[in-house]
Amino acid sequence: MFTDPYQTTSGRLRDKIAIVVGAGQTPGPSIGNGRATALVFAHEGARVVAVDRDEESVRETCDLIEQSGGIAHPLVADITNPSDVEAIAQGTLEAFGQIDILHNNVGIGTGDGPALKVSEADWDRIQNVNVHAPWAICRQVIPHMRERRTGVITNISSIAAVASAPNVAYKVSKAGLNALTHALVMENAAFGIRVNAIMPGLIDTSMGVGTSAANSGIDEVTLRDQRNRSVPLNQRMGRAWDVAYAALFLASDEASFITGAILPVDGGHSSRIG
Repeated sequence: MFTDPYQTTSGRLRDKIAIVVGAGQTPGPSIGNGRATALVFAHEGARVVAVDRDEESVRETCDLIEQSGGIAHPLVADITNPSDVEAIAQGTLEAFGQIDILHNNVGIGTGDGPALKVSEADWDRIQNVNVHAPWAICRQVIPHMRERRTGVITNISSIAAVASAPNVAYKVSKAGLNALTHALVMENAAFGIRVNAIMPGLIDTSMGVGTSAANSGIDEVTLRDQRNRSVPLNQRMGRAWDVAYAALFLASDEASFITGAILPVDGGHSSRIG
């Protein structure tokens, strides 16, 4: 069941069709960014095409949306597979007839590390998922938005793109995603298409904490405490809902004059730069 932590009024995305790529999540007690965004978009009136390679997880997201009275369509796709990428846009058009919003919530970092230690295979895999795949999805969706002369694309980047980070492949991939966002702004503004990015900081998700704990060998309680204390604002990590509501604003008509924004959602973490 959807529980709205901020008690918003539904309807900000009424009659919109939204694709949320990465709408499943890593198993665990905390909701992930993609699932939270899919739930918020549906709560605000959008019909959601929930995309993920994990069929069980993406169907669970759709079930949660439908239990709350929303409309969702699951689409199982591997975003590194060109035919699956093509099916995202085509499947959305077949289900709902239009595409208003594309939310690219994709990103991996497993196998990453310092520049002299990360393997070529891990480097290529991370770039493929984090940069190539969002570009490939945009390439399929933008022609339909251009035909209608309207649309919103939001890419989920990371403050790792602009801050010190120990994982070089992830950092470079997210910096590349910011650059892709800027390029798409200039190419599509004349068609009424807005393109922005969100840079989450430390977010308390099962992937962010659980996976990081497993990779670092630190137990989750200790890691969560360390991450909380490192955040300037209230010494607390963000929640997936914080990312989702930033995405809601950028997708809504309230942001109709905003394009090319790279928005930190990080509790002030990136303000330490300089």
